[in-house]
Formats: sequence, structure tokens, C-alpha cells
Amino acid sequence: MKVAFYNIGCKVNYAELSQIQSQFERLGAEVVEFGNPCDAVIINTCTVTNMADADCRKIIRRALRANPNAFVAVTGCYAQMRPEEVAKIEGVDAIFGTKYKFDIPILIEKFEKFDKPKIFVSQLNGDVPYHFAVSTDNESRTRVVLKIQDGCDYSCTYCIIPKARGKSRCLPFEALKHKIIELNDSEYEEVVLSGINLGEYKDETGKTFTDVVELIDSLQPRQRYRISSIEPNKVTDKIIDIVSKSNVFCPHFHIPMQSGSDTVLRMMRRRYNTSKYRTVVEKIKDKMPNACIGADVITGFPGETDELFEETYNFIEGLPLSYLHVFTYSDRNGTIANEIQDKVPHEVKKDRTRILRKLSDLKRRKFYESQIGNIFQVIPEEYNAETGRWKGWTENYIRCEFISDANLTKKRVNVRLETIFGENCLGTIV
Repeated sequence: MKVAFYNIGCKVNYAELSQIQSQFERLGAEVVEFGNPCDAVIINTCTVTNMADADCRKIIRRALRANPNAFVAVTGCYAQMRPEEVAKIEGVDAIFGTKYKFDIPILIEKFEKFDKPKIFVSQLNGDVPYHFAVSTDNESRTRVVLKIQDGCDYSCTYCIIPKARGKSRCLPFEALKHKIIELNDSEYEEVVLSGINLGEYKDETGKTFTDVVELIDSLQPRQRYRISSIEPNKVTDKIIDIVSKSNVFCPHFHIPMQSGSDTVLRMMRRRYNTSKYRTVVEKIKDKMPNACIGADVITGFPGETDELFEETYNFIEGLPLSYLHVFTYSDRNGTIANEIQDKVPHEVKKDRTRILRKLSDLKRRKFYESQIGNIFQVIPEEYNAETGRWKGWTENYIRCEFISDANLTKKRVNVRLETIFGENCLGTIV
């Protein structure tokens, strides 16, 4: 049986689909590129915004056009939240919610077209088990994403994901220890710790994410480790201290901010204020001057006036951040924010997004300029035969290019950053 897979959404989603793909491979399925002739298509969906839902529907219809006779199964967060909506798309055969996404080969005996879609979706009442997932996130197979946590217990007013994913749960600490040891003998050079709310990691024995960081550093694995994203209220002093002294962890923190206005943060029901956020960033920079710190920001949240947006701009401008991921707010059915009447006009939201993305460009360039002349360890990922350049990432998340005619696959090289080249840096091997 030939099976195609397609993922929409975050790194956790990608890791989970890779795990599902591995299930099919163990059963003897042949994996083919999405869009190629196949017997079955498995689509893993996202529901973070209404636009994400629309993207999912487009991909489902695209799969059906490419393979009208193939068995089409839809899983993931959109499938969990809107199963009836998915079922209305003619040609869809089965829908698997959060509880059942890893049971697809078990629940479907024969992958043949159904007259009516089968729906395997149930309410999430705190009894959703944790499912381990790991995947490579680049073609060179140098980096692997390790999902150690799932779900979220927060109640941010703009977010539907806790309803789609269920309560926070995680890979038990001892099992995690064994996975780290297993990965030590793998081909990968970098491991990215990932989760829906990574800092909420807490197993049944009470071990927290701080304990995870301490464990990994003590094991001294061959790979370098990167923390994917962590809430500011979960960045402990001990985590900062361990990472600052570690030869395992990358000096790179991605810390969601969402707004630089305390008024907006309260409306969002975030679990920190700007003072807390500033303190965390300053502590990191104090211990690690070369650390890269990124942030997520939402523009145009309902009730965000010009004055409140200006607060956000000024707050970000005054912080030693390295880059921003800027998202334009869009209503999400089923969230509290969707019911707030004080909407920001679309053009105003777009303008604010443009302004913050320009600020992000300035921040990134300033950070890159501060790193010129420094030597970093780079894991080469791509080679361009025309230019003779390799591309890779430094430990502090600078995308750099350097010339070498040697085969540097699966190796680490020391590179001195020489100059800025577009959104990358050019360097030389030392």
C-alpha cells in the first residue's frame, strides 16, 4: 500500500505525524510524496486560527483532487475541534481526534473508500494519554525534534489549543532519560526539546522542566540541545544558570511575549506582566551576552488602542531581543477573545504588524552586528554547488554561510562571522 502524509502546523504536529508515518512503515506501507498516486492519504491538521482551518480544508481538497480514489484520513487539532465540518468535505473517509490519532492503523482494518465518513472523536476530559513523538525537521537529518510534553492548562483568551489538545501531560522523567541516552547514539547533531507548553512539563514524580534541563546537562550527550519555546513565567533562574554554563544547551531562548502592554496582557489572561518579562530577558543577557532571544507578538488584539500598541512598541524597542515572530490577531471561534466587541480594524492590524516586523528586522541586524568577529560552532545543513557555500545555524541561532569544498555532512565546524549577508551572516572556517 502506498501512503502519502501531509502536516499543517507546529513542530509538535510534525513530530506526531512522523510517528504515525513510522507506524505505517512498520506495517509495510510505502511512503510516497504528497500529491503522487497513492492508496491512502493521512493529513495532520492545525486549528490555531480560523485561517488555519481554511488552510486545512484547502489541503484536504487538494489531496482529493490528486487522488480521488484514495482513502483520505484527517487527524490533528482541526479534526478534534470541527469533525462535522471535515466530514462535509466529499471524499473524506475517516476523522481521528486527539485521542485516536495514533490508532489509525488499528481502527481502520481496510483502507478502502467509505460511503460515509467514520468519525473517531471524543471529548477531552483529562484522560488523554501522552504519546511520544520524535522527528527530523530538516532534509539533511542533522536536527531532530523531541516532543516531551503535550497539552496546556492555561486559559489565554485568544487560544483554542487547550480545547484541541487537552490537559498538560508529559513523557515520564525516567523514560525521558532513556530517550536522551538512545539519541546519543543517533545520527543527529542537534535535538530540539518541544511541547505545546514546554515549561509546564511535570511528571507524576514531580519532576519539572528545570529538572529536565539539569538532567540533560548532567548526561553530557554528544548532541547540542535547543529549547524550542518556553513561557516567561517558566524560565527559572536555575534554567538560566545551567544554560549559561552548559556545553550542551544552546544560548537561544524563544519566549512568547504576545504584548508589551500590561493592559493587553491582562485581557489575554497571560500569566506574567511586562516587568516579569523584562526581568527574565535581562537575566539571560546578563549571564549570556551572546544569547539569542526571540519573542512572539500578536498585533490587533481586541481592545488594543493606538496608545496600547505604542506601549508594546516602546517596550520591545527597549529590550535586547534578537528577533520577533509577529502574528496578526484573527478571531477564533470558541475563544473568549472572539466574543470581545472592541475589534481593531483590519487595515490597522496589518499596519501594526508591518511596523513590528520592521522593528524585528532592525533587532535582528543589531544582534548580528554584535556577533561579527565571534567564532561559533556551526552544523552544516545545506550545500550550494554553484556558490560553493554551506549553510547552517550557530548555537545562538544565527543563520550563516561559509565556503568549503569538503564534505561536511554530519560534522560540526568552527566558523568566524565576518559580515552580514541579507538575512544571513557570511563566515570563514577557522
